[in-house]
Amino acid sequence: KKGAYLRAREGGVLGHAGPAKGGGLEALGPPSGVGAEHQCPAPCRCLGDLLDCSRQRLARLPEPLPSWIARLDLSHNRLSFIKASSLSHLHRPVSSCEGYCIRGPPPSPVQTNQTLLSGNKIVEILPEHLRQQFQSLETLDLSGNNISELKTALPPLQLKYLYINSNRVTSMEPGYFDNLASTLLVLKLNRNRISALPPKMFKLPQLQHLELNRNKIKNVDGLTFQGLGALKSLKMQRNGVTRLMDGAFWGLSNMEILQLDHNNLTEITKGWLYGLLMLQELHLSQNAINRISPDAWEFCQKLSELDLTYNHLSRLDDSSFLGLSLLNTLHIGNNRVSYIADCAFRGLSSLKTLDLKNNEISWTIEDMNGAFSGLDKLRLLDYRCVKVNSLTKLAFEIDLSDNAIMSLQGNAFSQMKKLQQLHLNTSSLLCDCQLKWLPQWVAENNFQSFVNASCAHPQLLKGRSIFAVSPDGFVCDDFPKPQITVQPETQSAIKGSNLSFICSAASSSDSPMTFAWKKDNELLHDAEMENYAHLRAQGGEVMEYTTILRLRNVEFTSEGKYQCVISNHFGSSYSVKAKLTVNSM
Repeated sequence: KKGAYLRAREGGVLGHAGPAKGGGLEALGPPSGVGAEHQCPAPCRCLGDLLDCSRQRLARLPEPLPSWIARLDLSHNRLSFIKASSLSHLHRPVSSCEGYCIRGPPPSPVQTNQTLLSGNKIVEILPEHLRQQFQSLETLDLSGNNISELKTALPPLQLKYLYINSNRVTSMEPGYFDNLASTLLVLKLNRNRISALPPKMFKLPQLQHLELNRNKIKNVDGLTFQGLGALKSLKMQRNGVTRLMDGAFWGLSNMEILQLDHNNLTEITKGWLYGLLMLQELHLSQNAINRISPDAWEFCQKLSELDLTYNHLSRLDDSSFLGLSLLNTLHIGNNRVSYIADCAFRGLSSLKTLDLKNNEISWTIEDMNGAFSGLDKLRLLDYRCVKVNSLTKLAFEIDLSDNAIMSLQGNAFSQMKKLQQLHLNTSSLLCDCQLKWLPQWVAENNFQSFVNASCAHPQLLKGRSIFAVSPDGFVCDDFPKPQITVQPETQSAIKGSNLSFICSAASSSDSPMTFAWKKDNELLHDAEMENYAHLRAQGGEVMEYTTILRLRNVEFTSEGKYQCVISNHFGSSYSVKAKLTVNSM
């Protein structure tokens, strides 16, 4: 917009002059042909139609102001009051004006569509002054003042944009904005002290964007935003919100973006999401969310982006994202996820980006058996820093940076027909015969620039790039990574009886072995186990390790699929899943 922005800061009036017509600053001084009475008042400077009095430590306006000015910059001074007579003789329309408009007679009406009063010490808005001065006003910026309450209703104005950021507002009276109902499009109330939103506060059927960031709103009651039928975006970041009641956002049927980052929410339920039929982006990063209810997304099935990073999620169930067939981007990085159910992402047929970095899901990546099925359009899977040691067959593009990958199953990327980039950075590879395929495959797909991979074992190849090892150099003289030799078997048991699952693996390495059992893909932390090792053959160097899971007094809740995980420094091996069925007497 052309014109001057007069804004008081530091006890003064701050201005920002827009570009003059033609895009450049004209010669220093007043327009040609003007008399001495139109010379620049000291200590200001004149640039075309701009009078620049900024940063002069002025306590009052220089007089007389030239009548030909169209842009006035009074920024960074010490002005505390502007007399009406100081501006009454200005004939040219000033396209925007920022002043210090508090108590006292107002200046003459300003021909402007943008008035910024930010950075002053205004403590109260006088509606009669706005009514007299700014009938054609479209933008009003009252940011950075000392306003503590929004009480007396604003007068009927043509306002489209109203900014009351960075004040001291603690209370708002219903009806305050009602006279702006037919025109207001954007309302910003960021960085205040608002702790409650009164019912029927926002009767603004044309409003499209509402910002309430950095306030003190802890609870949002049902129907709080009723009356905002045209709203497209709502921002409520950094409030400390702990509770969203059922129907908290009811009435926002056209809203597309909801930002609730940096709050204290613990659960996602359909109750507070009720009515958000057009929602496309939901931002919930930096909360304390630990649960997603099974039917949470019933009313939000047009979501295309969901951000759940930095929460407390520990598990993703098969219903966690049910119904989100249009979801394009899903961020779940930096949670505590240790369990992903088979088909947890079932139905996410449009998903292109899945961010799982910094979780506790290495077993999910290494032992994939359905968790990522159905993600046909996925183009990027980011699970950096999830401590993946080995990799089996995948069906999507991935970023494996910052993982100590030790082994990759042959043709691990065979289903990735549209793979364009593979980021791999590891110096821990087990360069045996099972890895022989990798250097050739990387070269054929021109991925060398993204892959920095070297061997850790055998000792003969330690430290060498996989691209510097000849095909004949990848041999299987030993098998340091555990190999399952005895699989647990499917069983049936009588309720109340005891039973055991047995699993064994062999390894030629003396690396310490660890054992774990999972039930339905979830680690059993308090399992009763018995583990032992023995030589496979007399005088041999291969050790066989056995783990026994003992279940006592089984109940119907004991039913499920059990799997053993045997690991050492070179990687982990996963048994088949043995099913337990419990019958009554």
